[in-house]
Amino acid sequence: MQTDNPPRLVLASASPARRALLAAAGIDVDVHVSGVDESAVEVEDAAGLCLALARMKARAVAATLPADPGVLVLGCDSVLFFGGQVLGKPHTPAEAVKRWHAMRGRSGVLYTGHHLTDLVSGKQAEEVGATVVHFADLTDEEIAAYVGSGEPLHVAGAFTIDGLGGAFVERIEGDAGNVVGLSLPLLRRLLMTFGVTVPQLWRNEDA
Repeated sequence: MQTDNPPRLVLASASPARRALLAAAGIDVDVHVSGVDESAVEVEDAAGLCLALARMKARAVAATLPADPGVLVLGCDSVLFFGGQVLGKPHTPAEAVKRWHAMRGRSGVLYTGHHLTDLVSGKQAEEVGATVVHFADLTDEEIAAYVGSGEPLHVAGAFTIDGLGGAFVERIEGDAGNVVGLSLPLLRRLLMTFGVTVPQLWRNEDA
């Protein structure tokens, strides 16, 4: 990316967890929600699905923005591969309870697709992060309480590690940020393909 303008990141995601993760890493972003119909994408494998959705989100947002030099659009999407199935958001309490009864005491793989697009050149880069998640052996009462909190209904795999669900994940193998919804080391690699470094995106506290 050859430009006199400092690089800026646009996040094509409504996820407050992704935005908070970036903010904690010193990166402020503009958020533009894509509004794409995720159900329209039919890809059978978990890695391919989350990457296709991340790509679709980034491209949809990029198409609405002016060709501003220095702006990169980041799309992300996460799914859980468990028991031979690709699981997104459960949406209903009944589905969340059903999933947790199956997941407790077992493990799955959380996949997050990352897609980065340059608004001016149209150059694109993408990659999928994968993290193994080992779930605690929850009691029926814990499952009922967790689902009753509402938290698992609107997150991939029906769990978080940065919220109430953190107590119900025994351990992970891989990048924790990837489970939250965005891998910072992976983002660093994608940025480098555009000639952008992470420190260039750090907020200027003196500004």
